[in-house]
Amino acid sequence: MPVLPTIAIVGRPNVGKSTLFNRLVGKKLALVDDRPGVTRDRREGEATLLGLDFRIVDTAGFEDEDPQTLPGRMRAQTQAAVSDADAALFLFDARVGVTPLDEEMGRWLRNGDTPVILAGNKAEGKAGESGLLDAFKLGFGEAIPLSAEHGEGLVDLFEAIRPIVDDFDPGEVEDEEGTDGPLKLAIVGRPNAGKSTLVNQMLGEDRMITGPEAGITRDSIAIDWEWFGKPVRLIDTAGLRRKAKVEDKLERLSAADTQRAIDFAEVVVLLLDATRGLEAQDLRIASQVIEEGRALIVAVSKWDVAENAPSLFQGIRGALDDGLAQVKGLPLITVSGVTGRGVDQLIQAAFATREAWSARVGTGELNRWFERALEANPPPAPGGKRIKLRYLTQARTRPPTFVLFGTRVDQLPESYRRYLVNGIRRELGFGAVPVRLNLRAPKNPFGG
Repeated sequence: MPVLPTIAIVGRPNVGKSTLFNRLVGKKLALVDDRPGVTRDRREGEATLLGLDFRIVDTAGFEDEDPQTLPGRMRAQTQAAVSDADAALFLFDARVGVTPLDEEMGRWLRNGDTPVILAGNKAEGKAGESGLLDAFKLGFGEAIPLSAEHGEGLVDLFEAIRPIVDDFDPGEVEDEEGTDGPLKLAIVGRPNAGKSTLVNQMLGEDRMITGPEAGITRDSIAIDWEWFGKPVRLIDTAGLRRKAKVEDKLERLSAADTQRAIDFAEVVVLLLDATRGLEAQDLRIASQVIEEGRALIVAVSKWDVAENAPSLFQGIRGALDDGLAQVKGLPLITVSGVTGRGVDQLIQAAFATREAWSARVGTGELNRWFERALEANPPPAPGGKRIKLRYLTQARTRPPTFVLFGTRVDQLPESYRRYLVNGIRRELGFGAVPVRLNLRAPKNPFGG
């Protein structure tokens, strides 16, 4: 993966930062809504603008609030993003003009070392002319007129960004050839289960906003990271509640974003709250992950404050095996986002699970096992007519998918399919990853 210069989009709430971010990355990655304050954490993506490639960061709206409040913690994330960036793209609303909060942001940016590009958004037509003239008092020269929604002004933005890209020195880039690519690891769970705290512990920095309020994370945030030299792409997601309780449009968008994160992931960590145990919603989320064919690990967070820990662990283990019988024996790991307990064990299990999820068994080995399985437990003969199972082959990996050929396979009971799937998982090294078994009967030449 090439190293690219980073540009952070900053501005007060609702000036169109996420709309511009989505246009530059070429897809709707960031949630967009008419209300201010939708974006809370930093979201990163690879942008292309008229042939220029760079990394773009969408940040939370800059607000003048106490650092201990949620808006204050969001502001700290924005400040960190600018500090890490090669340039800041300072966006204001050209139709509204320069506000006192814009002026405060300007003073803060002028006191820093990060180069600043000033742009007035929503400048389509003549509505933004006075606002663009007013922007000279911010001290960054002439503002670029933009319309992120309609794609206007991108040539001028290209001219402003090009020197940043041309002057960028990537330094030494390690050769990643021969690796299997980064482990795509999504952290999911109910609101306030400790997902962002765990991600911050993994990264060793306060990368995600955390706090006692439930539902702080709204977007699915992907972060590149390394664990003992192995690349990992961490995805922190919004908390998932029961659909019946989700009435707000923004929460529905967040839930859909989490679903896309599950689709994108290779391994999904379902994070439970040790203070609440395993709830029905946790099992629903787990079933959703398994149905999508993703490899699943269950982690119990806040283990440093768990009461009656041995009994709690055994209770969760039993409930998982009963509620998710199709993948009995899921890895169950206890972690603490505060102390770091269990983090290395969790990542180690994630790499091992991805390996099983990506494994392929040779046809010879597979059918030798298949013959032993048929001999130990022959298929039934419904109505006195024997079901003839001929051979088994692995059609694909990620998730492991097998095709069983035979006659009258449509009569094969579900219990016998489960017998075969459990045997494949247990005896051929697939562990607790989801395994799919499709049935195929040879076409009857005399049919019809």
